[in-house]
Amino acid sequence: MIEEFTGKHIMLVEDDISLAEWFSDYLSEQGYLVTIVNRGDIAIELIEVDNPDMVVLDIMLPVKDGFDVCKAVRNFYNGPILMMTARDQETDEVLGLELGADDYLTKPVKPRVLLSRIKALFRRISPDDASKDTDGKSFRYGHFVIEADSRKTTVSGIPISISSNEFDVLWILAKEAGNVVSRKTLVTELRGIDYDGFDRSVDIMISRIRKKLGDDASNPYRIKTIWGKGYLFVKDAWS
Repeated sequence: MIEEFTGKHIMLVEDDISLAEWFSDYLSEQGYLVTIVNRGDIAIELIEVDNPDMVVLDIMLPVKDGFDVCKAVRNFYNGPILMMTARDQETDEVLGLELGADDYLTKPVKPRVLLSRIKALFRRISPDDASKDTDGKSFRYGHFVIEADSRKTTVSGIPISISSNEFDVLWILAKEAGNVVSRKTLVTELRGIDYDGFDRSVDIMISRIRKKLGDDASNPYRIKTIWGKGYLFVKDAWS
């Protein structure tokens, strides 16, 4: 039975034709519009032209691999990227997240698991969901402004280009400005899974956010690491 059309466009970048069609058929039955792309170089062009609501990106691709695609499209695409790979290596996950992926799955992937991750990513980027977390729809600290409805962040009036997951991390930290937010809280809210003490995705996103906000990588003063506890968004560091 085909579910009601969601209006969401997913670009599935996968060179295994049978697997891509299997996933595409399943996601289409769940109400998504799915475009299949089988080569990395073509994917880069189509993501820029079509601007899909989400990219599901395999790593092992012809011409340009998933890492190259992720790195290239993050120059112009801020939507969620879910990476998949048949290689169960932590280095792949870390590199993917460092290049701007929002989540990561290791093959073999069951369609229902893929669907649950897709839904979780879409929930994170919904303006309605973001604004429900707090009575405030925006926060301003000095020259820093973050807005839930538009999902925009500016520093001194200059827009900061951040991915959907980076925005969500920054929103949570800004909402709790002056208070330490634990890694467990961030992982649970962002990925919907329990923190096992080893998940590095949040640390990698914080590192990317600091770089984009002009924070000092060696001695951060805007988003501080409180060792053994979590992260602290400093209210008065934005003058």
